Amino acid sequence: QNAAQTVEEEKPEPPTVQEIKQKIERYNAKVTNCLLMKLNDDGTYTGFIKVHLKLRRPVTVPAGIRPQNIYDALREVNLAEMTDKRTSFYLPLDAIKQLHISSTTTVSEVIQGLLKKFMVVDNPQKFALFKEMRKDGQVLFQKLPLTEYPLYLRLLAGPDTDVLSFVLKENETGEVEWDAFSIPELQNFLMILDKEEKDKIQQVHRKYERFKQRLQQTLKEARGKPG
Repeated sequence: QNAAQTVEEEKPEPPTVQEIKQKIERYNAKVTNCLLMKLNDDGTYTGFIKVHLKLRRPVTVPAGIRPQNIYDALREVNLAEMTDKRTSFYLPLDAIKQLHISSTTTVSEVIQGLLKKFMVVDNPQKFALFKEMRKDGQVLFQKLPLTEYPLYLRLLAGPDTDVLSFVLKENETGEVEWDAFSIPELQNFLMILDKEEKDKIQQVHRKYERFKQRLQQTLKEARGKPG
């Protein structure tokens, strides 16, 4: 109980509107493009974040559905709900998506927004948002809690993405709540894992086959030399 009270007492106070205003002014002074932050009358603020998509596994999308256009977006048409057919494919590695969000937008909402933009129908629990930091020549990743506010982290770090950037990755397997997935989703995971296992086995076979051929060639050449 004492420990809990100590943690509660050490919790930092939220910044005042005046402090936020000063931080935004310093932030905007460093911006080299038009992606400025804007303070609202109610004390909230809006701005932009860029999220790098580093997904190693395929995602599930509606089959045969065209990408969402501006008219569908304005009318909030969810094309993913217009068909039950699904297919899987790999998103481009290191794709970057820019989002305009509010200071009240949570990590959970950012993940859901990204999935909606790419028409991914997988359970959001499969994914996690990380902050990527560079320090002393090393790249460090830290998983963000779902209740964290990415725009506030962006404000504190400044606009330089070399100091801080956001990355969408697969959730760590040990933290995934598998009971939250449907039977078809779980079956799809098994199919993907089976394919990856077979691909990995083939890679290992090819690697050692090449090694074996080079070794046999070296032995053959050695036998042909005098002495």
